[in-house]
Parts: sequence; structure tokens; C-alpha cells
Amino acid sequence: MPDLLFELFSEEIPARMQKQASEDLKRLVTNALVEAGVTYEGAQAYATPRRLALHVVGLPARQPDTREERKGPRVGSPEGAIQGFLKSAGLASLAEAKIETDPKKGEFYVAVIEKPGRPTLDLLAEILPATIRAFPWPKSMRWGAASTSSASLRWVRPLRAILATFGAETEEPEIVPFEVDGLAAGNITYGHRFLAPAEIRVKRFEDYAAKLEAAKVVLDPARRKEIIRQDARNLAFAQGLEVVEDEGLLEEVAGLVEWPVVLMGRFEDAFLDVPGEVIRATIRANQKCFVLRGPDGRLANRFLLVSNIEARDGGATIIAGNERVIRARLSDAKFFWETDKKVWREDREFARLERFRNVTFHEKLGSQCDRIERIRALAKELCAVTGADPKKVNDAVTICKLDLQTEVVGEFPEVQGLMGRIYAGQIGLDPSVAAACEEHYKPVGPGDSVPKDPVSVTVALADKLDTLVGFWAIDEKPTGSKDPYALRRAALGVIRLVVENEVGLPILPIVTFAIFQPLAINLSKEFGTINAFEHLSAALRDSAIDAKARHELYVQILGPSSQKVVDEISSATDQKSADLLSFFHDRLKVMLRDQGARHDLVDAVLGNGEANDDLLLVVQRVNALGRFLETEDGKSLLAGFKRAANILRAEEKKDGEGAFEAAAEPAFCREPSEKALLEALSKAGEAAGIALGKADFEAAMRAMAALRGPVDAFFEAVLVNAEDPAIRRNRLALLATLRRVTRQVADFSRIAG
Repeated sequence: MPDLLFELFSEEIPARMQKQASEDLKRLVTNALVEAGVTYEGAQAYATPRRLALHVVGLPARQPDTREERKGPRVGSPEGAIQGFLKSAGLASLAEAKIETDPKKGEFYVAVIEKPGRPTLDLLAEILPATIRAFPWPKSMRWGAASTSSASLRWVRPLRAILATFGAETEEPEIVPFEVDGLAAGNITYGHRFLAPAEIRVKRFEDYAAKLEAAKVVLDPARRKEIIRQDARNLAFAQGLEVVEDEGLLEEVAGLVEWPVVLMGRFEDAFLDVPGEVIRATIRANQKCFVLRGPDGRLANRFLLVSNIEARDGGATIIAGNERVIRARLSDAKFFWETDKKVWREDREFARLERFRNVTFHEKLGSQCDRIERIRALAKELCAVTGADPKKVNDAVTICKLDLQTEVVGEFPEVQGLMGRIYAGQIGLDPSVAAACEEHYKPVGPGDSVPKDPVSVTVALADKLDTLVGFWAIDEKPTGSKDPYALRRAALGVIRLVVENEVGLPILPIVTFAIFQPLAINLSKEFGTINAFEHLSAALRDSAIDAKARHELYVQILGPSSQKVVDEISSATDQKSADLLSFFHDRLKVMLRDQGARHDLVDAVLGNGEANDDLLLVVQRVNALGRFLETEDGKSLLAGFKRAANILRAEEKKDGEGAFEAAAEPAFCREPSEKALLEALSKAGEAAGIALGKADFEAAMRAMAALRGPVDAFFEAVLVNAEDPAIRRNRLALLATLRRVTRQVADFSRIAG
């Protein structure tokens, strides 16, 4: 069967775009083939710094013929309906249609539309240029004389050649006949820009790949990566060293070269006084080079670079050029490092914190100094649930952002946090305080580690909660795909911190406290003395009182004149808090689904009518529910619940919503199975309530399991809709009680099955 070879050769394709571009090329072409009814056996896309290539194997020579029967109007229908049918079916007259008979609807017209398949070559001549014109580059350009027209082709960099051949392995392939902006498809490509720039005439993929290899081009990016990896390890091993693995850098470098040649350079030992992370950051960021370490785990004064050419001098000139640049950059890093160490040693009281008063965090959220104070207040509240030492937490909050003022972080932003830990360690601060400087940013993403030290956990939670609460308070929430302040990542970070450290943290009170805190300061200034803020804060922390009682307490603290303002602020605070909790629930669903949890179980737990603001308990309840439903008791109870819910839904349509919520009466329980179910529901409800109060979800599930037998027996022995209205109502009340009891655990109506 014929194959397609398709290459787009351009001046350059940025490394960061290559992987997505190759996937897009494969998707666009294969989707268009499938839509045209053309199947294929396989497809593989490739990318280098100058070309995108696609190989599609097992294509048919022709598109399959199609036959469609289109049902039309009944015989004798109005002329307008007849003409519309003929036009839509492409028929000249009714003579071209056939008549079929339906026993119920009578006779009607049927159009038989047969379309012969087109040659696949002709289809490709339409699909490939359309793919080029519609290609979704994140950034593209026009070039040359044609660039004055808005209709001219846009490409990532100037497109220089198009290769497109189609044919069977045993035949001479044909060139797919098309052109784009005067650039005609052909069977010509080009080798390495410097080592073999001459044109190459190719036929099919095997011929193409072999000739490119001979012309110093490794087509497959995975193979380029492996060549770099192995050559780097071999060079390092020969010197008794080890490569510091960096998959992100390896991916990037493999996208910068078509013919990878790994070389080793060195720098002066004196630079090893600079923290290894800074050395690695500057060498990685500026020269795209790998660093090496010795058997003792410390960085060595060597680096590996990846060249795109085989130089006549063995790469000596290339190495020397990279060494000059790296030497200059490391000199800067060493100077910054020494300067920062001196500042931290001399300013033990951290007077430079005052500089943050002139650094705006956000125009509506104040300065960086204001933010630090908000984090401090939040962290103080969180100590009670994380078990962290309040003194260490306070010290960590004080210095956790100070490295943002350092010369090293100013030059290398990627080492923020890390340098805070190093500087704090240099001046002898407690290891937990120093660690929090780095770890309070974590987790940065789904693959990042979660801090375990209570001080780090506390400051990390306070930092992320302040970010979320602040932007929620000013209505800067994520919309669609836009999330400029990374609030989704912050929420996921909070969830992972509490779940993976098993921190029982009711989110709603702390969020309400954080939202109301800056407003409370202003209220206390406006309506009372400044110490009213302490009373307001205490009221906010008291989760034992409900929102109405708390609201009345605010007015009592601030005085009657504050009634209207407190009304407005309390209402807005409660609404924003509830909205933010809903956002946490959405992020929690995403996390649990990514971990393999059933989405219906997550919805069932979150839909049980409770606040569910303790995210750790939500996760534990979802896991316990999942295990329960895998048992025979769980499966049977779910089936019984579904049957009860269906009956209730139907009967509530007749009698009204909530018509059967009154407690079932023992006097109307005539059958033994009714009495047994009533007793079982009472015991299970009480046992589940006690277990849930202790967060013992396994015990709550065992209480639910005890209902399996009574529920099954009830449905086997009893007709729910009895003729006696009182008995009917009582039996429906039993089913409503079953719904209430199970809802203590989860909303079973949201569970599939």
C-alpha cells in the first residue's frame, strides 16, 4: 500500500515549538484523511531545528466509494417538499428515486446517492496545502515581497521547501501536485546547514531518512536525545565524573542541533566557592550546558556543551568561546554571592525589610511589606493545626521573601527561595526557618515535592492562602484558560499540603478570617479604637458561632453606627468565602480524578449537603466510600438506594417535594421487614453520625453495610405503594429516612451504577 512522505523545510523552528508542531502536523493531516474516509496503518511525525516531517504508511490508492440512502417525503407530498428533497439529494427528477413502503407510514421516496472514491493523491493535493495554511504556530511571520499582502502565507520562519511524495514501495512515488504561495511541492530536501548543505533528491521515507543521516542530520528527536545522553555520560565517565541529569535541558538542546557533538570545557576552581545551584543556573540559562559532579557529590569545574558541527580542530575553538562566556558569568555570580553574604551578615535585624514598603505587590493589595504582614497573621492562626513552633514560623515569615532583594536572585530568578535557605544557613538561623525560605514556595506544580517540616508547611499554606484570598477579594479570579496569577496552582498547592501532611484544616473559617482581616483593620479605625481589631480577629477565629451570631458580635464590638457597613462587608465576605471554597472543590476534583478516583464518588461526597471545607476529610471520605462500594454490601446497598430513590422521585411528583420527610411511625409498620428496616435505620444513622464526628469513615461505612440485609428484605416482602394511604406514606417515609441516613456519608444519587 502507498505511503506519504511530507516535509516542510524552513530557516528555523525554535526548540520550544518543535514537539507541539510535530504533533499538530500529524493531527491535522491524519484527521483530514479520516474525515475523507481514508484509513491508514500508522503515522509518525519528526522535527529538527529546520524541518517538520510526517510519514504516513498503509494508505489506499483511492478513497472508498460511498453509497447513501436518503429518506425523502411520502408519496403524494406537496410539490415544495418534493423539490426540496430532489435538490438536497442531487436528483434531477423523481424518476431517479425509488419508492419504499413502511407498514405504518405508507410509501415514501428514497434517494440512493452513490459517490465514486477519488484518488488519494488528489485528496492529498487538497489536504496538504490546507494544513500548511491553517498551521497553528503560536508565533509566525510573513517574509519577502509577498509579505505586503495579508493573504500571504504565515510560517514560524521563512518556509524554503516542501517535499511531498506518495506511492507504493514497489513503484516510483509521485510528487503530490500542489503549491503554496508560489512554493511548489517536490522531492527535494537539504542536509545540514554547514556540513552538507546541498540539495538531496529522495523517494520514500527509508530513502529520505538514510540520505539525511549521510548529510549529517539525525531526523528523530528521541534519537538525538539519546546520542547526547550517552556521549555526555561517556565523556564524564572518562574523567571520573558524573553528569547532573537535566531532562528539560536535554529536551531543549536536542531541539537546537541536527548533528549533536558533545564537548567538555572547564572553569577555574575558585568559582566552586559559589553555591552549586547558582553555578548550575548560570551555566544552564546562558550557555545551555550541563554541569558535572565528582564522586563526592560536589560540582566539578567542568561542563558539557552540545555543538551542531564536527569542527576541524576537534571543537577547541568552540570550547574556548564557551569557557570565556561562562567565566564572565561566573565572575558576576561570585561577586553577587560575596556581596549578598556581607549584607546578610551585617543586617542581623533585617532592617532592609523596610525596602518592601516601596515594592508594590499589587496596586489593590498593597506593598510586599503589607503582604508579609498578612502572611504573618495567617501563619499565626495556622500554627494551631500544623503543630508548628509559632516563634520559628514568625521568624520564617520575616525572612522568607528577603532573598528577592539579593543580587544573586535579581540576576538568576530561578534560584529564589533556594538562596534564602542558603543565606539563612550562613548566618546560623534555625534549620527549620532556613528550610522554610525555600520550601514555602512548594509545591510549584503537580510533580513537585511537598514540604514536610511543620514550619515550612505553615508558611507555605499561609503564602498560598494569602495569594488566593487576596485576588479573590479584588475579583481577579481565573477565567477560562487565563490564570495570570497562577491561582489554580496555588489552590492545588494548598490541597496537596493539607492532604499529604494530613493536616485537618477547615478552609472556610481561615478564608473568612483572611478576607475580613484587612477590612477589620479599617473598621476598627473608623468605628472604634485600634484594639477593636483584636476583638474582631478573635470573633473571626471562633468557628463555634454561626455567621449570624458573628455578624452581631462585629456590631457589638464596633458600635451601632457600624451596622450598615458591617452588613455589606459581612455579606460580601461570606459570598467570596463560599465562592473560593467552591474553587477549592473544583481543584480537588481535578486532583483526585488525575489520581484515578471516580468522579462520581467525588461529586457524591461533595454533594452531601455539608460544607466539606476540611479537604483532608473529603479525600479520606472519598477513599473510604470507594472501598465500601467495591464490597458486596456496598454494591447491594447502592442498588437498594437507587430503587428507593426512583420510587421516591416518582411519588414526590404526585405528593410534592419533601412530602415524606416526616419520621416513619412504628405503629404503621405492619410487616416484620418494615420494623426491621426502621430499627436498622435508627441504629445505622446513630452509629454513622458518631463515626463521622470522629472522622472514622471506615466505621461509618460499616454502619452503612449493616443496612444491606434489611433494605433487601424490605423490597422483597413489601409493596411500597400500598392501598392504605397511611401505610403507603409510612413506607415512603422509611425510604426517605434511608436517603437521609446514607446522605450523612455521601449523596448516593450521584453515584453511577
